[in-house]
Amino acid sequence: MDDEESLRRFGLRPARGQLDEIRGLLREHAERERRAQGEGDTELMKLCCVQLFNSGDLDDALLVWSAKESSFDAACSIDIELLLGRGIEATKAHLSAHPSPTAPAVLDRLRELESEGAFEGFSVEERSAGYDRYYEGE
Repeated sequence: MDDEESLRRFGLRPARGQLDEIRGLLREHAERERRAQGEGDTELMKLCCVQLFNSGDLDDALLVWSAKESSFDAACSIDIELLLGRGIEATKAHLSAHPSPTAPAVLDRLRELESEGAFEGFSVEERSAGYDRYYEGE
């Protein structure tokens, strides 16, 4: 499946019952990217992250981070804001209580970016609308 097929099949706001399939696609392509850059489909990975962002499930933040960190291309394709589907404060609170060994590093990175002003004016709704415009042009 590529990004165009995923967009047709799931849209930008998938039904709850479709999210596990999207997560599986993201994991699969992130693993491919970890093995060899270019083996995974980073455009599909980005779309999966947008779909998960729009679902607003806090547990997806670490999955999005893992995908972002899978390769240089993925890091460039997947916006850090895609971790923030429920907003910066809710995501930081979730990460600070999460038992994953990765969570503290992700939280530190978000705090660093926040202190640099990277999330100034950030709005989940506005970001989602921006992705709507981006994918309408596809």
